[in-house]
Amino acid sequence: MAATANWNYPTAIRFGAGRIAELGRACVTAGISRPLLVTDPGIVSLPITARALAAIRGEGLEVAVFSEVKPNPTEDNVAAGLAALRAGGHDGVVAFGGGSALDCGKVVAFMRGQARPMWDFEDVGDWWTRADPAGIAPIVAVPTTAGTGSEVGRAGVITNVASHTKKVIFHPRMMPTEVICDPELTIDLPPHLTAGTGMDALAHCLEAYCAPAYHPMAEGIAVEGIRLVKEYLPRAYRDGADLEARAQMLSAAAMGATAFQKGLGAIHALSHPVGAIYNTHHGLTNAVFMPYVLDFNREAIYDKIERLAAWLGIADGFSGFLDFLLRLRRDLGIPHTLDRIGLDGARFAEMAEMAVVDPTAGGNPRTLTAGDAMDLYQRALDGRVG
Repeated sequence: MAATANWNYPTAIRFGAGRIAELGRACVTAGISRPLLVTDPGIVSLPITARALAAIRGEGLEVAVFSEVKPNPTEDNVAAGLAALRAGGHDGVVAFGGGSALDCGKVVAFMRGQARPMWDFEDVGDWWTRADPAGIAPIVAVPTTAGTGSEVGRAGVITNVASHTKKVIFHPRMMPTEVICDPELTIDLPPHLTAGTGMDALAHCLEAYCAPAYHPMAEGIAVEGIRLVKEYLPRAYRDGADLEARAQMLSAAAMGATAFQKGLGAIHALSHPVGAIYNTHHGLTNAVFMPYVLDFNREAIYDKIERLAAWLGIADGFSGFLDFLLRLRRDLGIPHTLDRIGLDGARFAEMAEMAVVDPTAGGNPRTLTAGDAMDLYQRALDGRVG
């Protein structure tokens, strides 16, 4: 893959194979002289982490590692990371890994100089204005999966263990000031994680495209992101060493997170309670719900999906696009029903109530009631689309 570029939308992005070598310089540019690298236990001992640390030390910077991040990070993970940040006298964070590590690292950096509890900064109304912006440490983000796009986002999703809910912690200055998107870091991602994270990128783009808010720039980005996933996710799944496919999926992931400032929807609203209660993989859970929600929203988005299908070269409009999604899931080994990811109907009523108050529910093109959510959970358990 020959594409190499420096981008500044929505933040400074160093994109291209081998650019992890610039991580130390990115830290210096961000004003970080003593970084804390935040990652997860599955990544910390891999060669890609050693490369990242070598690049940082190559600029003469002292770096320490914090790797106590769960797949769905909790307030305890943030608290432990914040303690490590303060104890080590670190002046910035390198968030390194998949969406969980990126989210946790960003929130750790955000909380460095805050006097209020983390939950006081949930993405509700103008709660973000409660924060002291001077207390936010600079962030350099390095994704090692192509899914969440958290490297270009202004928020972090943290699980509240007490209430079994996922909370979005938001502040405009949580946006990383430097990002490195190096497709070489994603080559060893196994097929099932390639599929789950890639479908997360698709969910972000698709829901942003369908959200009713007016944001034509975000909508255009979402459309191209969907095309990239359609063309390149199957390739990355079949051959993890396909560097072009890996690079295009990194682009699609960043595009999804850029686009979803327009809104998300019921895919995420249904998925968040499942992840909080059952600790399922977020992208995989989104992928399971995707066709059921598309069908639920059919009347509200019919014309938009007809246009999207035409752009993608998919025949038969809405029905053709739905068939494409179902085929893509099958080809990627995505389960069709919720029982395949460990769910039965025991907590559907509880999750339905959680889904309708999830912040993402408001962006759905059709109003989502608790009864609707309950029906969608049952349909996803039974495998009934249409």
